[in-house]
Amino acid sequence: MKIAVVGATGLVGGVMLQVLQERGFDHCDILAAASPKSVGKTIPFAGRNLTVISVPDAINSRPDYAVFSAGASASRQYAPLFAQNGCTVIDNSSCWRMDDSVPLVVPEINMHSVSPQHRIIANPNCSTIQLVLALSGLHTRYHIRRLVVSTYQSITGTGIKAVRQLESEEDYYFRHHTPSATLRHDMEQDLGDNYQPAYPHQIFRNLFPHGGDFLPDGYTTEEQKLVNESRKILSTPELLVSATVARVPVVGGHSESVNVEFLDEFSLDEARDIIASTPGVVLCDDPSQNLYPTPVMAQNKDQVFVGRLRRDPSQPRSLNLWVVSDNLRKGAATNAIQILQQHIKLFQNK
Repeated sequence: MKIAVVGATGLVGGVMLQVLQERGFDHCDILAAASPKSVGKTIPFAGRNLTVISVPDAINSRPDYAVFSAGASASRQYAPLFAQNGCTVIDNSSCWRMDDSVPLVVPEINMHSVSPQHRIIANPNCSTIQLVLALSGLHTRYHIRRLVVSTYQSITGTGIKAVRQLESEEDYYFRHHTPSATLRHDMEQDLGDNYQPAYPHQIFRNLFPHGGDFLPDGYTTEEQKLVNESRKILSTPELLVSATVARVPVVGGHSESVNVEFLDEFSLDEARDIIASTPGVVLCDDPSQNLYPTPVMAQNKDQVFVGRLRRDPSQPRSLNLWVVSDNLRKGAATNAIQILQQHIKLFQNK
């Protein structure tokens, strides 16, 4: 089997290669594709080195699958070209997610939406994946009416430039003993063009309620993704969703504070059992032992961790919970490779 990883030199692309190796694809013909500036570089994979090739060369190699993490513009340009060559594309960008002809998939929830005729399959946003997976069993049992979600998102969701910003700000702070309140100004004055932040504010010892681009209604694109994608994956177009996204100086994963209102009355004990039995979800909820999910706990793991379950005393049939997952793994790379595995099982092995 021949598999192309498009965007192989990026953060998510690197994790995709790691997950492919972990899940038994190490003996496949793996094509590492990236932008022209990366062509010719080598990437270690399963005891050998992969030489990075251009995306057009990957298309011409006619892979069976192409797993994309190269951004929406690259996906818009190249995914149809792979598909025209008989390749099945699994795309991690926002490009195809809301296309009615493209399934948006979390394998544990809606792999049934994929048919052999689908040549492009969309991987949801990282925050959406952990949210809907944590809630999928509860939705089946109690029927969700409304969600209010606030996210605390890792800088790794923005990419390597954001990681470098945090590291450079932290290094500058401790080397120069500069006050954190003036850190960004001091770095801009001192470093000039050598300081190229990914964010409009410093992220070291800071956070801000801003993820993606602002829309005319005051929400951001990251917040709107949570609304639109949750409705599509859960097949509930009338679902009410209110989202606030915050970026925090964390590298381990995304956290979410979720308030969910059901149409049907629920039992807290049964809700715990449902979450604990949901594939891919780990219930981690013992406040007496200070046991609840954290990004450090979730880092480098494929599960979604859920804790802090408690009734909302201010609203009938409502539940509060806390959801954490590694955004580079289940939130991106692992989910994509799970789609690949299920696709092979359903359609290639027959």
